[in-house]
Amino acid sequence: MAHFNPDLPQPCPELLRAYDRFMEIAVFEQGLAEKTLAAYGDDLTRYLQLLAAQGVSEPSHIQRKHLTDHMGGLGAAGLSKRSVARHVSAIRRFHFFLLDDGLVEEDVTEGIALPRLDKTLPHYLSRAEVEALLEAPREAQRFQERDMAMLELFYSCGLRISELANLPLADIRLDESSLRVRGKGTKVRLVPLGEGAIAKVQDWLGVRATMQAMDNTLFLSSRGKRLSRQSIWNRVKLHARTANITQNVTPHMLRHSFATHLLDNGADLRAVQEMLGHSAIHTTQIYTHVSSERLSKAHEEFHPRS
Repeated sequence: MAHFNPDLPQPCPELLRAYDRFMEIAVFEQGLAEKTLAAYGDDLTRYLQLLAAQGVSEPSHIQRKHLTDHMGGLGAAGLSKRSVARHVSAIRRFHFFLLDDGLVEEDVTEGIALPRLDKTLPHYLSRAEVEALLEAPREAQRFQERDMAMLELFYSCGLRISELANLPLADIRLDESSLRVRGKGTKVRLVPLGEGAIAKVQDWLGVRATMQAMDNTLFLSSRGKRLSRQSIWNRVKLHARTANITQNVTPHMLRHSFATHLLDNGADLRAVQEMLGHSAIHTTQIYTHVSSERLSKAHEEFHPRS
């Protein structure tokens, strides 16, 4: 929830709605740490109130000068380089969201000289951890079939949490061994389904057929309604604890694991990009850094002349 200073001009309704959607995605899809989320929220409220003070009445009115003025103000206020970098990181993410959501036609942060941030490699699970997690729902008292199918699709298909939550029954192509996935910006992609995933989805469909379904999505709650992202998040957390995984496991971590393990096994980067639904190849290339880092560690540990 945004905490805007009541003594300052308030952002326009459209930017407020965009802020709320952005923070929801940051929580349920990007898996950001709680402290990072709180800091991003504070940084963005400060930025949005500056925009309001400069008369910005809708997202499309934001100009590059507004951002550079804000950055200059941060430096003048004596913020550390790390704090400025965090501000800019939050603002860049927010502007990318505005562009991706169709609220603006260009990203005004693109091409601006921003503080250089250290690249954070995505966290992923080892294959042993994945196997333990995928088996964990067998210990659950209810909905073992549903949760096993959910975790399998997260890992086997690299789905985002919103894609899994909104996956319609009609987009499950078991006879074609594929899923029709509706991603960001109404983009649709086909993702292959392996034999293990098909078997687990079939098991869940058998259970689902006995329920009074109130929605056309694949995964339902105990009341037959669409399963919320919050509920899916909680189930992933529950099964991670059951599997005794010490990492802070999120649904997005399974997506990272999907991409990392594919590349480790020699998959083509373009194919991984297509399966993830990334619009730009550079977004997918972060996973090549993960694999390179692992190769370097292996070389250092095992090569006689390392």
